Amino acid sequence: MKVQSQKLKAQAAKADMSAEQLGAVVERGGLKGDNAVKAVRNWMAGRDHPRCKAADIRALAGALGCEAKDIAKFTSEVRFHRGSPLKARLVADMIRGKQVAEAMELLTFSTKRAATNVQKALAAAYAEAEMSDVDDSKLYVAESRVDEAPPIKRFRPKDRGRAHPILKRTSHITISIEERS
Repeated sequence: MKVQSQKLKAQAAKADMSAEQLGAVVERGGLKGDNAVKAVRNWMAGRDHPRCKAADIRALAGALGCEAKDIAKFTSEVRFHRGSPLKARLVADMIRGKQVAEAMELLTFSTKRAATNVQKALAAAYAEAEMSDVDDSKLYVAESRVDEAPPIKRFRPKDRGRAHPILKRTSHITISIEERS
C-alpha cells in the first residue's frame, strides 16, 4: 500500500489540516516529533521517504475523516524476474488500464513467460486491496511497470583460450491497482 500525494493533499485541504497536525497523528517508534512532520511533507510531495507503512496510511485516513482506500494505491512488486525487461514490458503494457478481473483473465491465457510473474504481482496487489474493503468492480490496473534489474553474468569458452560474456537479463515488475472514482 502506497500513499498518493495528490489525494492526500486534497483530503488534507478538505479537512483543513496542516502537515504539522498530520505529523502528530502518524508518530510512532522510529518517527517522532519533527521527523514525523518531515515525513508527512515528503509524502505530500510524492516522495516515499521514509517508507509510508499501512499503519501510517490508516492513521492519516482516520485523522482526515476518510477511508484508507481514498488516499492509497495498492502496489506489489516482483523483483529479479528471470527474463528481459523488453519481453516483460509486452505483458505489462497488455494489462495497463484494464479492470482487475479482465487483466487476470488475460494473464491466465497469455503464452508469454513473464505473464506468470505479472499475474503473481497483480494477485498480491489485489489481496492487499481486498483487506481494505474496496469495491471489486471498480478496481483497475493504474500502473504496470517493468524496470531493468542487474544482469546475471556468465562466460562461454571460445577458441584459443578466449571467453565471451553472456548477460542473462533480469527485471523488476511493479503493478499498482486503484479504485475508480
